[in-house]
Amino acid sequence: MSAAHPDAPPAENTPEAAIRALYHALLESWNRRSAAGMAALFAEAGNTVGFDGSQVDGRSAIEAHLSQVFADHTPPPFLAKVREVRLLTPQVALLRGVVGMVPCGQADLNPDLNAIQTLIATQRSGRWEIDLFQNTPAAYHGRPELQAALTDELRALLE
Repeated sequence: MSAAHPDAPPAENTPEAAIRALYHALLESWNRRSAAGMAALFAEAGNTVGFDGSQVDGRSAIEAHLSQVFADHTPPPFLAKVREVRLLTPQVALLRGVVGMVPCGQADLNPDLNAIQTLIATQRSGRWEIDLFQNTPAAYHGRPELQAALTDELRALLE
């Protein structure tokens, strides 16, 4: 089992690099508002937990749910930082990341949209698939200094 330092670039053709690429493909699909693109990255029986607590099970249900989200809303794009990639077994990996969003027409992050993200992926038949993706608000109830620190960390990615 291994862990990749979040700031170290992963070596090419490693599981860590593949997991980072999978995560970035997920976020890029969100940023393009592609429900089909996002759902295609999940295992057939994959699960997601959305920012509002919505739990969706199965690739086709995930696509239907995201199609409705994108039809009803124009969510801002994600700005992300990977904090950790860890292999739990040679075929199962955990990624932890943080994200922020700059609302359309604005130049700065909205701290209320910051989130902590967790992705668990499994390699099947040579392909990494998402088994679980969770997007949790970084509310830090009663600890505004933590919200400010995360916003500053993410804001550095804008520069």
